[in-house]
Amino acid sequence: MTGPAGERPASPPSHPRPLPRRSAAVCALIGAAVMAAVDEIVFHQLLNWHHFYDRSTPAVGLFADGLLHTAELLGLIAGFTLYADLRRRGALSPAHARAGLFLGLGGFQLFDGIVDHKVLRLHQIRYGVDLLPYDLAWNAAGLALLGIGAALAVRAGRAPRRAGAAG
Repeated sequence: MTGPAGERPASPPSHPRPLPRRSAAVCALIGAAVMAAVDEIVFHQLLNWHHFYDRSTPAVGLFADGLLHTAELLGLIAGFTLYADLRRRGALSPAHARAGLFLGLGGFQLFDGIVDHKVLRLHQIRYGVDLLPYDLAWNAAGLALLGIGAALAVRAGRAPRRAGAAG
């Protein structure tokens, strides 16, 4: 079978090499999108504690939640498409992928807690309560996830490299 220019379609190399950085980056995207989904579903919808943007009317807050949900879905679609491509080509490094997932989860959580909540003041975790315990728990959870991701990344980087191994 030949391609449009008469050449044979590209096939995966016979001995694929894992792509650690790409595996970590792709799964960090998935992790950030998953954490955005958790935030959107749990805190915006089920608990109704806040919207992505609370400095306007409830309708604007709901619209902002829709934009966050759209970005989260696009991140999941892009991330899983890239993940499937890495697997198809035999280039996935599972250890680096796990590290990336946790780095994405924690990165989103901490970014939201520091930048969205405190620097930009787009919203707070909850209204009508003392914020300190909520802020501490929110950011501690993000730091814990980042710490797990960093530990997994160090461990993945120290793993012996075997010829032809995928991770």
